[in-house]
Amino acid sequence: MLISFMGFSQDISDGTTSESAPETTARSSSNLSSKLISKTVYATYYAKKFEGRRTTSGVRYRGKKMTAAHMSLPFGTIVTVTNPTNGRSVDVEINDRGPHSRKFKIDLSEGAAKELGFYGKGVAKLEITYLPDTE
Repeated sequence: MLISFMGFSQDISDGTTSESAPETTARSSSNLSSKLISKTVYATYYAKKFEGRRTTSGVRYRGKKMTAAHMSLPFGTIVTVTNPTNGRSVDVEINDRGPHSRKFKIDLSEGAAKELGFYGKGVAKLEITYLPDTE
């Protein structure tokens, strides 16, 4: 009889323990990281007037949540956004379409812009990282 919990499995009959799941996870993570796409883009953030309005995906925009708008990434895609000037990173979920300007590639929530340290500046050159099969 085998009991599996949080990556560990234990054979009850002889008391041996193996840690096979974390190895599988490590291999999967390695495969995923080799497929990641990173781009340096210009970003901006939502104006306060959008608080509570519905996004294109149907959910309401909340400035404190870690969300973003992108023109082509599917809704639900998690994008890691890094500010190279200070090294700060956040993970945001794509839940809207935009920005509607050729210069900018991603609109971030107010909370994400604050975490990245460019809130109040309006624009920042950031690095975005995501899986290629989500574009």
